[in-house]
Amino acid sequence: MMIELDEVRFEYGSVTVLDRFSARFPSMEVTALLGPSGCGKTTILNLIAGLLKPQEGTLRVDDKFPHEVRVGYIFQDVRLLPWLTVKRNLDLVLPRTIPAEERLKRIRSVLRMVGMEHALTLFPDQLSGGMYRRVGMARAYLFEPDLYLMDESFQGLDPPLKFQLLSVFQQLRSMSPKTTIFVTHDIEEALLVGDEIFLLSPMPARIVHSLRNPVPPNDRVPGNQDIAKIEGELFTLFRRNNIIYL
Repeated sequence: MMIELDEVRFEYGSVTVLDRFSARFPSMEVTALLGPSGCGKTTILNLIAGLLKPQEGTLRVDDKFPHEVRVGYIFQDVRLLPWLTVKRNLDLVLPRTIPAEERLKRIRSVLRMVGMEHALTLFPDQLSGGMYRRVGMARAYLFEPDLYLMDESFQGLDPPLKFQLLSVFQQLRSMSPKTTIFVTHDIEEALLVGDEIFLLSPMPARIVHSLRNPVPPNDRVPGNQDIAKIEGELFTLFRRNNIIYL
């Protein structure tokens, strides 16, 4: 599923977030949007999701408009319903046309993939932060979307937990590859996840540089020397463009 923004303009009141912004997101790949906080990364995701509309320019998802596409949107805040068990939270995204027994089978299967089958009957307030995020990823996978949008999905996590969840994401993606746009301001995250990386300027956002990740997906692990080298090169590029990444 190819996504294309052409000369898109978007403003919040008098603030111009995007001004003639153009980008193409390759089909079946993970594109990381790497940029400083407040540069417009989330606005780009919301436009693609159909939650916002371009004020100028065009946005196409293959031959469809955004509202015609099934989107799995993984927020930083997973937003599970606190009064429902894990099973019932996941069951909400499955069509009622699927028999209850089959829905339960699918829920158990996806929870097993993320190491959470034991949490079937737990409520959200009984989950640790990492367990909570895993259930959110399982829910998005279970929804079987046409594309995934991930907005700072691992922000605020300690490194061991973040790398664990990144591994879960890579596992799910290997089983069901979909076009994915991954927003982050963490350079290492972008290199561990992204096949293509777009470096964005402060508002109004523009693509300062695009990078094709030369490290194969299976080798994108913390401590990889090639990842560390590219990370250093990106820091140098940021300084040359007077961009502070926070």
